[in-house]
Amino acid sequence: MRLLLFTLIISALLSFEASAEYNLATKKEEHIFFSTASEVRLGRSLAEKVEEKFKICKDIKLQERVDRIGQQLASLCGRKDITYSFIVLKEDEVNAFALPGGYVYVNKGAIEKTDSDDEIAAILAHEVAHIAARHSIKRLQASIGYNILSMLALAASKDVRFKRGADLAFSQIMLGYSREDEFLADRLAVKYVEEAGYDPEAVIVFMEKLKRIQKEMPLKPLMPSFVRTHPYLPERIAAAKQELFGKMDFNDYINREISDYEER
Repeated sequence: MRLLLFTLIISALLSFEASAEYNLATKKEEHIFFSTASEVRLGRSLAEKVEEKFKICKDIKLQERVDRIGQQLASLCGRKDITYSFIVLKEDEVNAFALPGGYVYVNKGAIEKTDSDDEIAAILAHEVAHIAARHSIKRLQASIGYNILSMLALAASKDVRFKRGADLAFSQIMLGYSREDEFLADRLAVKYVEEAGYDPEAVIVFMEKLKRIQKEMPLKPLMPSFVRTHPYLPERIAAAKQELFGKMDFNDYINREISDYEER
């Protein structure tokens, strides 16, 4: 049974067609198992589920404004093999997210917190960066790889401690990817916003707003920075300033170091 399981897993791996390609966003050669067509199909499927669950904002002028800004940013991100769409959802929460294949959603609540097109561009640029770097697809690849390794581990050992150790290792790897991805998306956002003719300092301005919004939210248990999925905002603000100005000021450095106590 173990040999049969191993054979099936290897066959599944060999059925993928990995292609090495240079990613302009990450500036690295990467092996991607999912074709662009597969990524777009996945994104379209997820987009349908999003639009079933959430209502789309009916403000046509707002939709056109967001799409105009988004398309400007997308044209500069270096990834031309997909069509980008930017959609405003009728949600009050201050949030935005990207799906594989070029789908970007931003809540009306986030737009209402902005004071200019520059800040809208800052929000959208961060999401465009995630798509350009293919972050979600690479996380999915990592997840598939882990599931295969997990099956092999179970086949090779009945020791529960072995399985728990594998789970912990995987969690740390995935957390690392996420933190790295967020920092890269912020750095690229600064670049895209500036190249599109908007004020790149808006990236920092809007994150400062997010920081104030988070402080007003109910208290949550604090976690060490190295075991959180996303870096705390003081860390992201400091990194964005480093990208924009080539340095961070003393307060940013201190906030980054004690961010466990700054955020909730």
